[in-house]
Amino acid sequence: MKKTYYKLILIILVISTFPFLLRYFLINKKISFLNNIYFKSPAIITNEKKCNNYDELLEKKLDSSFSVTIIKNGSLISSHNQDKLKVPASNQKLFSSAYVLSKYKINNNLRTRLIKGRNNEYYLIGKGDPDLSYSDIYKLISYIKYNKNININILEINSKYYWPKGWTKTDKIYEYGAPITTLAIESNSKNYDNIFTLNNLIEKYLKDKYPSSNIKINNLDFNKLFYLRNTKEIYSIYSNPIVSLLTLANAESHNFTAESLFKNASNTWNKKTYDELKNWLRIKGLPTSNTNFADASGLSRENKVTTKLIALFLEKMRYSKDFKTYQSSLSVLGVRGTLANKLKDSQLAGNFFGKTGTLSNVYALSGYLYKDKEPIIISIIQNSEYIDKNKAFNLLSEIYKLEKCK
Repeated sequence: MKKTYYKLILIILVISTFPFLLRYFLINKKISFLNNIYFKSPAIITNEKKCNNYDELLEKKLDSSFSVTIIKNGSLISSHNQDKLKVPASNQKLFSSAYVLSKYKINNNLRTRLIKGRNNEYYLIGKGDPDLSYSDIYKLISYIKYNKNININILEINSKYYWPKGWTKTDKIYEYGAPITTLAIESNSKNYDNIFTLNNLIEKYLKDKYPSSNIKINNLDFNKLFYLRNTKEIYSIYSNPIVSLLTLANAESHNFTAESLFKNASNTWNKKTYDELKNWLRIKGLPTSNTNFADASGLSRENKVTTKLIALFLEKMRYSKDFKTYQSSLSVLGVRGTLANKLKDSQLAGNFFGKTGTLSNVYALSGYLYKDKEPIIISIIQNSEYIDKNKAFNLLSEIYKLEKCK
């Protein structure tokens, strides 16, 4: 009877203490495999904790155009308009780059290939390598051998998928709004109005090399890969590793790279929707209700998220097996990327890993602020006709100076 009684007491103790033990191990990241299970799960262990000194700071410094969320030691300690939907600008890349990292190994590459089929049919197919150059194209087509008739098939997406929803006509004029295509010379930063530039380049090269050949250039739909049955790969050009491309997307805020990486990772070259990204966040238990995801780079003004979503996501990313790689892809305050020239001579230099976001009437700043071993996670977004970037950095400095939660 006594044994049964003690067993029952033990079971009750285990059941009652298990949630607290689990949270302890997770917050302190004691067991790595448990951390990764949590990252992939729909659970959120972040709780709320009242910190009057942080609340007073936000109340004093900010107006209604700002939204802010602050997380420290696994607790949401302070916020300001954190549930209000905002245009995040390039803070959108915080989500899309993490999605890419979950689908690729860091040493993977994007390949641009020359493939040969029957009857001297050649196929040129790309994956949106942002660094693809004219010399790379010349290298690929140099493997085309002489024949009386040479047919070159260039596979590319339909032009209706070149730009995500919400990219304005003005955006499309500039390099930062270049179309997202699979065969993009230098990220389409120069000749990006149509594919015929590439057609003409290849045709001229081959006519000069084989003047007696009949050269024919065809443009085929990238989505219809049945063309590639019974073919043989002749040569490939490899991009920089995924880890380098993620740094280009995040630290340098390169829109084309962010879009291209996401299109490859989600296999959505012939789609204009970004539901895959929103669903990926939703199944992790993150608050995506009423949010809208219109692109991967943040150039679209149709993106609508909350600072609460960004901060909770950044907190959950700390449990991912890829967190070190993810954090290393971000800008570093006073050191590199879009934050290189900010607060260079302050105590914060080198201690904030984050992402900026800039559009007209939009400024965003989110990331990891290190004062102790564990970072303070901060997300700040201002949507206003009167943007004050300095206020965001001043707030960062004030938070760094604050003592423990009071």
